[in-house]
Amino acid sequence: MRETIHIYHTNDLHSHFEHWPRIRDFLKQRKQQHVMDGDSVYVFDIGDHVDRWHPLSEATLGLGNVELLNEAGYDAVTIGNNEGITLDYDDLNNLYNEAEFDVIVGNLLDRSSRRPDWIDTHRIYHTGRGGKVGVIGLTAYFKPFYEALGWNITSPIDELKRLVDELHPKVDMIILLSHLGIKDDEMIGEQFPEIDVILGAHTHHVLPGGKMVKGTMLGAGGKYGHYVGHMTIEVDTATKQIVEKKAVLYEQHELPSVEGEEEEILDWIRKGEKLLEQEITRLKAPLPVDWFQPSLLPDRLCAALVEWCSADCGFLNSGLLMDGLHEGAVTKQDLHRILPHPINPCMIRMKGAELKEIIKQTLNEDWPNLEVKGLGFRGKVMGRFVYFNIHFSNHDILIGDSPIEPSKMYKLALPDMFTFGHFFPDLQRLEKKYFMPEFLRDVLEWKLKQ
Repeated sequence: MRETIHIYHTNDLHSHFEHWPRIRDFLKQRKQQHVMDGDSVYVFDIGDHVDRWHPLSEATLGLGNVELLNEAGYDAVTIGNNEGITLDYDDLNNLYNEAEFDVIVGNLLDRSSRRPDWIDTHRIYHTGRGGKVGVIGLTAYFKPFYEALGWNITSPIDELKRLVDELHPKVDMIILLSHLGIKDDEMIGEQFPEIDVILGAHTHHVLPGGKMVKGTMLGAGGKYGHYVGHMTIEVDTATKQIVEKKAVLYEQHELPSVEGEEEEILDWIRKGEKLLEQEITRLKAPLPVDWFQPSLLPDRLCAALVEWCSADCGFLNSGLLMDGLHEGAVTKQDLHRILPHPINPCMIRMKGAELKEIIKQTLNEDWPNLEVKGLGFRGKVMGRFVYFNIHFSNHDILIGDSPIEPSKMYKLALPDMFTFGHFFPDLQRLEKKYFMPEFLRDVLEWKLKQ
């Protein structure tokens, strides 16, 4: 005889709740149907469900996301970098207090280097016909960020070796919830034949029919809830051997519509915005933004960034600011609306010769109109670069009133999105100090309150 095991999975929703009503109802209906048919069914999320660009996620610090996962009937989740490094220590530590599902992360330890009580490194689930399914979770190894927040993150591959060795003799099947990315998933498939299924995330890859790597089936559903993944595993109940694996993705827009879904989506936005209507200051004059011409608010933010980081100078791109601020009351909702990005302040020490070359690169005429995606950026275009304490005179670059000295050490403040090597490769190798958990909007709030 055969047992059919159904596995549904989502990943990288990034709080795109405009897709959630259909996903939620689809999962609930499918789970109910499989149970009625006598099949075993599990629903997993592979991380980055939380993203603080959405007002509800920002206002509740992710607790609203947990409520939605509860309602949809998830069995387990792992965390992504958006849960792990965009919340402060205590907020992440309390994020899953009301969770009705398991949180599985095999490579995260608290500030005492102990496993937090809200985390399982793995779980064993028992199917309706006596099968044992071992589930492991791993999250991306963003060591400097986790350490800046007080967490201890360990090598996911080292932990995987240990967990596979522990689990393999005890279970009939191993599933990995991997917020590591497609390249790591493919490598794991090559090197760990004991793992039967890898449900992937982080790199937003789409695998419409799954992907077999040796004997391991990989599955992933892109980003933003565009897809829901479904794997069907057929197991011989006598031998406990897997005899067939199938994978499919369902497109969200083709799922059955939900009555009142548009109003529900708007309600989540309105609820978050209402919670954020907390006045922080009052402006005597407006602070406008122009992405392509000099304007007041980018200059004010850049000055605040340098002061926050105790740096000698700094730069940022005006496209970070989605809009300006009007005269009168300024609320947390206003700051969230104009700076929705989960981007932290950063300071880098470097020699003057290196600093000069980086500043020269910001003068590229192609930058302002460049469309930027990823790296925490939630805006549209890069916009013109603005500077604080960096001046240009007679083809020379000055810090304050003095030309840059090639061998002198300088401290440069900038948004963390520029430190990952995508825009300025030379910055990737330099030592950095990330200021966390504060985002740029927190820095602007601090400055405006002054």
